[in-house]
Amino acid sequence: MKNSQKEDIKMLGLKLPTDPRWVNIVEKNIKEILIDHAFCEQKAASSAISFIVLFPEYTELVQAMVELVEEEMSHFKMVHDKIIERGWTLGLPQKDEYVLSLRRFFPKGGPIKDKLIHNLLYAALIEARSCERFRLLSEELKEKELARFYHKLMISEAHHYTMFLNFARKYEDRNIVDRKWQNLLAYEAEIMKELSKTETMHG
Repeated sequence: MKNSQKEDIKMLGLKLPTDPRWVNIVEKNIKEILIDHAFCEQKAASSAISFIVLFPEYTELVQAMVELVEEEMSHFKMVHDKIIERGWTLGLPQKDEYVLSLRRFFPKGGPIKDKLIHNLLYAALIEARSCERFRLLSEELKEKELARFYHKLMISEAHHYTMFLNFARKYEDRNIVDRKWQNLLAYEAEIMKELSKTETMHG
């Protein structure tokens, strides 16, 4: 594992790094990764909107999500512009097996506050993993212009995961949140053992 990956694992709290060979798959399927990435940005904006719709009484969270929607949609445009520049079109979204698997961890139902905390932790982890992969792409892609693009995005999005995690700790006892966070990280590591095999941002 490269030093930068070790730094990411430590900083982001992830328990298993992405297999570096994933970049080799991406190199052969730039069109697919850009299209998938564009939809990831769109889904991130949709997720931020869902926090506003489901938890409107949390004013500070709502304000942060309004800003996040704008940022994620600006990133969507940046990725979409890359797709257009190469003469491609967006196409149709595919299922994100990583996110679908991740969201099976916490039980459905229960108090609305539990739903808030669980959704915040899911969002934090998705952002952390995305940041780790942006770093990997920025360092390993042979296409330097695209590598610089992902480095720029990595810097821009690096704080998102801590924002979600901090909101969870603000709205629930920190010991409870940290225990759930560690359990979710361990579960995510098991999911990752079966991934890094496809040309998708989380696959």
